[in-house]
Amino acid sequence: MNRSPGRSARLKLTLSYAGFLFVAGTLLLAVMWVFVLRWLPTQDPRLIQKTYGAVIIMGPNRSDLLRGFAPAAAVALAFLLAFGLLGGWILAGRMLSPLTRITDAVRTAGKGSLSHRIRMTDRQDEFRELSDAIDSMLEQLESHVAEQRRFAANASHELRTPLAISRTLLEVARQDPTRDPGELVERLHTVNTRAIDLTEALLLLSRSDRRDFPRESVDLSLVAEEAAEALLPSAEQRGITLDVTGGTAWTGGSEELLLRMVTNLVQNAVVHNLPEGGTVTVHTGADGDTSVLRVENTGPVLLPDLLPTLTEPFRRGTERVRTDEHAGVGLGLAIVAGVVRAHGGTLDLTARPAGGLVVTVRLPRTP
Repeated sequence: MNRSPGRSARLKLTLSYAGFLFVAGTLLLAVMWVFVLRWLPTQDPRLIQKTYGAVIIMGPNRSDLLRGFAPAAAVALAFLLAFGLLGGWILAGRMLSPLTRITDAVRTAGKGSLSHRIRMTDRQDEFRELSDAIDSMLEQLESHVAEQRRFAANASHELRTPLAISRTLLEVARQDPTRDPGELVERLHTVNTRAIDLTEALLLLSRSDRRDFPRESVDLSLVAEEAAEALLPSAEQRGITLDVTGGTAWTGGSEELLLRMVTNLVQNAVVHNLPEGGTVTVHTGADGDTSVLRVENTGPVLLPDLLPTLTEPFRRGTERVRTDEHAGVGLGLAIVAGVVRAHGGTLDLTARPAGGLVVTVRLPRTP
């Protein structure tokens, strides 16, 4: 935005300091003048004398005093003004020097270098607080940009894989006309289905990050029952016991996104479970001003270092049990984290000592 140049902050502070000093000096001289006039009569003798007990006050008349006082007062005010301008300029420069460092850091960040930090080590004051806030913002921006770059690279790779497989299948079919077309169609259908699922997951993740969805009152207990009912056949097929417990847990948000969040959590708990005899428990309830959804499942033991990476896009966890049938697209928990953020909640992942995972979602409670 083009704007006409104005006075710098340093010049404004300098004028403020000098103006204040000039006004203070003027008031001081005025007080001195009024104080002296109290002792002077209005007569015109060359020398007046007043006796107050044993004290004798002597001085010139008012006209002589004015002629002697005015030039000296003018010189004093001129000195105060010059001293105020010079001293104010120096003081303003020292006071605003941290602001110059902050401005340079922001300009550097504006050119794309988010790794630069101010790291001001002065005493805690307004400039130090501003510096720390900008450093924190730059750190978050750098982390967010790095995450977005990884996400874009991973998404490109994931989307390119099914397209490359489809092209290979078509080239093989063109080179071998005698090949069974039914097998080719089936494999292409599987590959395209996976590509569509990935695209829909990416769109859903983008929608949750925008936070532009309509909001309504949603009971998480009903959402949990709906998700569990849809995934019950898959759990029974794997010999997994799926239970829904707890009571009502009202929150405000998108019912569609919250249903996808719970479905992803339950499906994740079913897929990454024991080969047989596993359990999945979905619990809902209210805790103060929050509504709580907790999904707990048995399964293999998870390393603590693995937990923070599970909510990153396309990080499925190499040490988790997977099957080709429900390998997913690597966005299940990433979508969960995005939906939770969009609804102003928190997501906590805890590894069970005996194996498995406990996922706790806390969302703002509504009546």
